[in-house]
Amino acid sequence: MQKIKTIIRKEWADVFGNRLVLLTVLFIPLVFTVIPVGLLFLTRGASATDLPSELPAQARHLCPESATIMECFQIYVLNQFMLLFMFTPLIVPVTLAAYSIVGEKATHSLEPLLATPITTFELLMGKNLAAAVPAPVGTWFSVVVYALGARLLVGKAQAIAVFSEPMWWIAVFVVGPLLSVLSTNFSLMVSSRVNEPHVAEQLSAVVILPLLVLFFAQVAGLVILNRSLILLLAVTLVAVDALLFYLAVRLFQRETILTRWR
Repeated sequence: MQKIKTIIRKEWADVFGNRLVLLTVLFIPLVFTVIPVGLLFLTRGASATDLPSELPAQARHLCPESATIMECFQIYVLNQFMLLFMFTPLIVPVTLAAYSIVGEKATHSLEPLLATPITTFELLMGKNLAAAVPAPVGTWFSVVVYALGARLLVGKAQAIAVFSEPMWWIAVFVVGPLLSVLSTNFSLMVSSRVNEPHVAEQLSAVVILPLLVLFFAQVAGLVILNRSLILLLAVTLVAVDALLFYLAVRLFQRETILTRWR
């Protein structure tokens, strides 16, 4: 654990010492907080007469029987942004992990690191945690700001009760960190196989596509986010994360990497 902690401290020192990377890490959670709060602000004065005559099927599915049409619409809008908050733990680690290995080669700091008595497992576990931890923390902060903004702008008890649903808690505190680990593992695999930092970042961004498809499917009404789907996603991510970390360790061949990059 001491070696892993040393790697984490080193990675965070590099991140906080690089102003561009730090701004990228802070900018993404900020944007994904401003968008939903801004939309709630723009629609706060809407009345039932401003709504369509028939709400989407997923809105009716989410609403309790006692909810008015306006409350039903607000519950629908609040839930639509759940997936948006899952993009933060996917995007932020890409910036950190994609640069983690290939960037060290570019700055000639990888060779001394690999010469130390540290195993590949310890090295990648430290880099994994260093890149994966900041993203969920940023996501939790964004959700708190979003919940407070919704409380001020919406003010309806049944609409605000959305945030007490187990589905939100599982999505934010379970699925979010698992998505961060997924993005980190994938980015570390890419970073260990390419020679240029910008190529690593571009290829690592591919990991965002599945969630992007799910987001547009939800907007189009093809998918309804519910507790069962979120639980299924969480269980699937546990297995996928374990598999990707195993592959990352197997693909990280110390001697081959150093020889190929000389």
